[in-house]
Amino acid sequence: MTGQRSLIVLSAVLLVVAFALATSGRIDVPLAEILGRIDPMLATRLRIALPNWMADRILLPLLVRPAWLLPLGLGLICAGGALTFSAQKSLGRTRLH
Repeated sequence: MTGQRSLIVLSAVLLVVAFALATSGRIDVPLAEILGRIDPMLATRLRIALPNWMADRILLPLLVRPAWLLPLGLGLICAGGALTFSAQKSLGRTRLH
């Protein structure tokens, strides 16, 4: 029950963040620009901290995408996880005779 509620709340927060990012200016502003406003060296530190394959195949493609896309995707994944918890509970309660 707690895991499902946590995923619901996290999903709602991420979807609100995605909406705020998408409507607060240019819709095509890349994630790298938003991170650069927070900390100019954050993207560089992440690239150094991650293995080369992960930085090249995961981090760099995310940094060039619109900033709202990452929280939207994570929010949808969390919503799906909450629905999965709900489906598992209902399946666990039914009995076949």
